[in-house]
Amino acid sequence: MYKKEPYLWIHFAGLAILPLWLELVWLGLAAGKPILPVIVELGIIALVGTVPILLMQWTRPFDIFSILFLSLQPDQLSEQQRQLLKVFKTPKHRVLTGLGAIALLVALWFIARYSPLVASVTPFPNHAVGLLVAAIAFLASNLFLQVPLSVMAVFLTSNTQLENFTPDPPEQITSNYFVPGLRVKKILPSLVEDKNQLSQNK
Repeated sequence: MYKKEPYLWIHFAGLAILPLWLELVWLGLAAGKPILPVIVELGIIALVGTVPILLMQWTRPFDIFSILFLSLQPDQLSEQQRQLLKVFKTPKHRVLTGLGAIALLVALWFIARYSPLVASVTPFPNHAVGLLVAAIAFLASNLFLQVPLSVMAVFLTSNTQLENFTPDPPEQITSNYFVPGLRVKKILPSLVEDKNQLSQNK
């Protein structure tokens, strides 16, 4: 039943945007001539793009009950939704996010290696601007991979395992998880509301 939670699928679908961010990294690295040794530039981009997101996912995981700049108020989360968040505190979640970070670092290396192929079509005027764009895009790449990986960790959790999790009380959500944007009482209709509406229409 928990796999029907719409917030899970919305954030898992964010994986589709990952190639666009990686393409921006590619175009950014291709702009102009290197200012620093290539390995130094890649180290800076890797540091800026990987560390903040990985630390967030390991210490205060992203609260998936949010869309764009809106998040559900902690006291509006159901017990099952708070149990879903507990999956983000498990070793399985850390392993998946760690592997995801490594995969993107490998991807960064290959992107840099083949960046000369798009040097003639990059829209960025110089290498300094290109590096800035590449760093921001690599940060976004990590976010749009790590959050879907968190959802995957939930999908790999059985109903029995989920029921054994003790949900965090609402007052601890903001200290244990990163709750982005403006906090509101409702964003999407809940599954319970949908069922009630269907029953009333019959």
